[in-house]
Amino acid sequence: NGTSVEEFILLGFPGTWQFRVSFVVVFALMYTLTVIGNASIIALVWRSSNLHIPMYFFLCNLSFLEIWYTTGVVPKAIGVMLGTSQTISFRACILQLFFLLSLGSTECFLLSVMAYDRYLAICYPLRYSSLMNSVLSVRLALSSWLGGFLAISLLAFLTSRLTFCGPDVINHFLCDIDSCLALSCSDTWPVELATFLISIIVVVASCVVILVSYMYIISSILRIQSAHGRKKAFSTCSAHLSVVTIWYGSTMFLYVKPSAHNSLDLNKIVNTFNTVVTPLLNPFIYTLRNKEVKLALGRAFGKK
Repeated sequence: NGTSVEEFILLGFPGTWQFRVSFVVVFALMYTLTVIGNASIIALVWRSSNLHIPMYFFLCNLSFLEIWYTTGVVPKAIGVMLGTSQTISFRACILQLFFLLSLGSTECFLLSVMAYDRYLAICYPLRYSSLMNSVLSVRLALSSWLGGFLAISLLAFLTSRLTFCGPDVINHFLCDIDSCLALSCSDTWPVELATFLISIIVVVASCVVILVSYMYIISSILRIQSAHGRKKAFSTCSAHLSVVTIWYGSTMFLYVKPSAHNSLDLNKIVNTFNTVVTPLLNPFIYTLRNKEVKLALGRAFGKK
């Protein structure tokens, strides 16, 4: 009829009122724990002088990113599931899409930078402090943030140029690229191609950097003579390796694919894990599997 859609209706999760309220409680609890956990890591590193090294500087960047990443999803998702804020304007939808994808791309770059940092620490322990100095660590972190947001700028622009004639219902609790493409009545091939190419550049390229770094790391660890030395060397990167496995497993499923027209219900489940569960797991993984962080926590609470 020639009219264009100016706002969308987010369905969230189907089910009874009690079922949706239970989801709201879970989302709110996990969001609170995520913010408290990641903010605590930032405060702990800030207060503990022995943690003022590049590894924990990158960890602070990751924690800061996780706070905003989950904040861009959970408050709106709670409003959608309660039925108080189910509509979202077209501009707000594109803004949320740009914000989430940019932060996700930044996380990929940060994880690859953290892998490179562990590579230098384990393969060149005597030269590490000179190779990974404060200037280089700041530049790498800043490059990760700039690269993440710049990489998604073209994709967000192309998505904003799509035409939406109806229906206006998004089977999701957030605006993601697959939902927008499924509702568009214009040619989505340029956006799908851009999504695939940017995914290759961001996700696959950063994953290759991580894999190559860990190939050298594992090779160096195996050359260590004592079992205690090998265990100590591996413990310095085990937390990062756990986060990488969780993050890239879900991210590659969502974005590294030639076509976006896959199961939106399945994407909804994976997006829940990616945007709500993963940001909560990261602080616990780093604190429970890192002796330096646990010692700093003990000192912060007055324990020996």
